Amino acid sequence: KSGLDPGGAWHAWGMACLKAGNLSSAREKFNRCLKPPVDLNQLNHGSRLVQDVIQYLEATVKPILIADDDYFATLRELEATLRTRSLSLEMMCEGKIQHNSYYQECLFYLHSYGTNLAIISFYMRHDCMREALLHLLNKESPSEVFIEGIFIPSYESGKLHMLENLLETIDPGLESWGVYLIAACKHLQRKNYYHILYELQQFMKDHVRAAMTCIRFFTHGAKSYTELGGKQTWLLKIKDHLKVYLQEVSRSSGRKKMAFTFRKKMSATDVSRHINTVDLQMEVTKFLHQCESSGTSQMTGSSLPTLFGNNNMKMDVACKVILEGKNIEEGFGIAFRVLQDFQLEATEVYSKVAKQLVKQQKYSEIRQLLKCVNESGVAAKNDGDNIILNCLNEFKNIPAEDLDNLIQDMDSDENKIQAYVMCQKLRSAYLVSVRQEKARAVQLVQHVWQLAESSGDDVVKAICAQWL
Repeated sequence: KSGLDPGGAWHAWGMACLKAGNLSSAREKFNRCLKPPVDLNQLNHGSRLVQDVIQYLEATVKPILIADDDYFATLRELEATLRTRSLSLEMMCEGKIQHNSYYQECLFYLHSYGTNLAIISFYMRHDCMREALLHLLNKESPSEVFIEGIFIPSYESGKLHMLENLLETIDPGLESWGVYLIAACKHLQRKNYYHILYELQQFMKDHVRAAMTCIRFFTHGAKSYTELGGKQTWLLKIKDHLKVYLQEVSRSSGRKKMAFTFRKKMSATDVSRHINTVDLQMEVTKFLHQCESSGTSQMTGSSLPTLFGNNNMKMDVACKVILEGKNIEEGFGIAFRVLQDFQLEATEVYSKVAKQLVKQQKYSEIRQLLKCVNESGVAAKNDGDNIILNCLNEFKNIPAEDLDNLIQDMDSDENKIQAYVMCQKLRSAYLVSVRQEKARAVQLVQHVWQLAESSGDDVVKAICAQWL
């Protein structure tokens, strides 16, 4: 009469019936106030009212047989009970749920008014993981329901192996679980749970992704190559995963289609290239570990470069290897292979090394570097000259004798003149200029004369003027 919402009254009445043990009456009362969710896959446990009912039933658990209670049931309720039972028949859990009317009641309310997540969570709470998984599959629930309802509770309670066994039992090829497993991997990555991730990837036989996780184990948090030296087992594991993947690819290439749809794919040439990278990284790690142990190591950087980074990082590795040996020659061979394998800009790396040697005042080693570059057999004509020119920006810090020696080592006279001009050695630039063919010599001397005039070097200006 007063137009108030009767839902609260029906709910209270239903709860009173439950407490009195009159389950069929309770169903009738709740039927008037409970509604099924609009979206069964929403990530919650349904309405508060349904949760109250389930909570009460789970807390009570009286061994009343269904037959006693169903004596009072109307035909409509009986039909609903049968419908619920047929829904959960193929996924009935052995033991207490099957034989207990209160648990059966829970299932009735969950199937009638609960979300898929609520049903799955109920099964998980009562150690019925298999039923939870079957319900997930039957309802084709989204991966978020799997993560929230099954996966997180499994690894948090240490039941990941049990989950893996069940996934395999239900579908030995794991194909029907593909979407859920990939979502689980992404979830673990976001959480930074890399050890669980690696365990899961091995179970999935997703060898390429497992190898990528091993790379992270190898590189993450290492501050020195001494530390990386102690982590070399991860490099061996990367190789193992990639080799197994190659075997699987070659085995399945005879068949028309590779079955593993959710596992990461990679071409055989790419896999071979990655195996080669791992081999090279092992060599680099052994070499730099040795250098750090023997105390020849000089460079300290904020991050530790490895061959698993981008091209700039790979170039840093090459520089580090050349600079950290007992001498330039010792590490040059490995660095040269890094440059060749990854087709890096060699001159840029050599110039970086030369600048570093200037800072360390190891001028004789710059000459050794040039010797190695020339003997490598792939250096272009002007590579050596360009390396010297690139490190002359620091000429003010280089003693005069060492500076002269470096410039004298250059092949091209034009480059020597450019170097002398850069270092403001105009007299030396003049002396090389006059040795050139007449027409070119005139141009070069004129250029030196202009520079002498602008810098106020009257002596060189007079010499140039006289020659001209």
